Amino acid sequence: MAFDFATPVERRHPSGDRPFHWPSQKWHRYGDDVLPLWVADMDFVSPPAVLEALRARVDHGVFGYGLVPDSLRETLCAWSERHYGWAIEPGWQLWLPGVVPALHLASLALTEPGDGVLTVTPIYPPFLRVAERTGRLPQQAAMAEPAAPGEPWRLDLEALEAAITPRTRLLLWCHPHNPTGRVWGRDELAGLAELVERHDLLVVSDELHCDLLLDEGARHVPLAAAFPELAARTLTLWAPSKTFNLAGLTTACAVIPDAALRRRFAAVVKGLTPDGNVLGLVAAEAAYAEGESWRQALLGVLRSHRQVLVERVAGWPGVTLSAPESTYLAWLDLRQAPALAGSDSPQQPLLERAGVALSDGADFGTPGLARLNFGTTAAQLEAALARLDKVLKA
Repeated sequence: MAFDFATPVERRHPSGDRPFHWPSQKWHRYGDDVLPLWVADMDFVSPPAVLEALRARVDHGVFGYGLVPDSLRETLCAWSERHYGWAIEPGWQLWLPGVVPALHLASLALTEPGDGVLTVTPIYPPFLRVAERTGRLPQQAAMAEPAAPGEPWRLDLEALEAAITPRTRLLLWCHPHNPTGRVWGRDELAGLAELVERHDLLVVSDELHCDLLLDEGARHVPLAAAFPELAARTLTLWAPSKTFNLAGLTTACAVIPDAALRRRFAAVVKGLTPDGNVLGLVAAEAAYAEGESWRQALLGVLRSHRQVLVERVAGWPGVTLSAPESTYLAWLDLRQAPALAGSDSPQQPLLERAGVALSDGADFGTPGLARLNFGTTAAQLEAALARLDKVLKA
């Protein structure tokens, strides 16, 4: 079946009217003259099977409090076994209104006030707010930067261990990694697993981008599956939001094999989150049950866009990029770009001079870098890159 990833979808003023009818963070934050390559949602229409399932649910016409259907739990079990080789059980699943709430809920459920919550930087910005927002101690360790242009960012196990104190209780982990696009190597994960066990840490493994591995033949292995000894101390977060472009339907799943850990988490969730989003649950089941052919087509598009971006960045003096191994996000190092000399934040001059919005690396804990979202049509990506050429080639 052919899918259309080439035709731009009007997201700013879809009806032709002003003001807009369907506000979009991505397309409306910076105004009509800016091309947005920042927040992590794609500009592609979601899979036809998902749209058909949503239409059928809307046609029912009643949107009362819903339940997580057994069929969705079984569908996710089948997806996990087929794609990751991990046999999970329906009872391990707790469905939630998004991964970001789950991070905060995990901190409340699994730690006490004043406990340390640790993560590595750069990292998806909400990770850096969890400890403060939940009355815990923020702790961070920096990743090892590329040894040479084009080489990958790596986990610095020595830095990570040095950041651990007797107060450290919880590690917030991102696997694959946002924003660098790293698919962690077995050696890095083995070192992490040993460290986690030795220091008796609990782990929240955000695996939101795990179904968008870009290298041919790559297969995701969940942290709790790769190291079964960690399963009793790990909470794994999955969602269809990035893979199938369903972020606004706010539906995610925490997979918690250990019954005691699951009870602790569930006790905090009750009352702090709403019941399941009835449309989000429908979309999730349709995506995992019938979205595989669409996902494979999407991966082909993203691989092509990644190659375009790598070639384009090579022509920007002083700008380096480690080609992402997963998802549709590229992590640009702009600290040595002559065109941006003297700027504290590369995002701002690119916004003002090129009319392109990127995500500021300072928000990820690493100033001077920027995250670029290439999950858009080839035409829209080319238009934005042409604008960036005029500034970064100067």
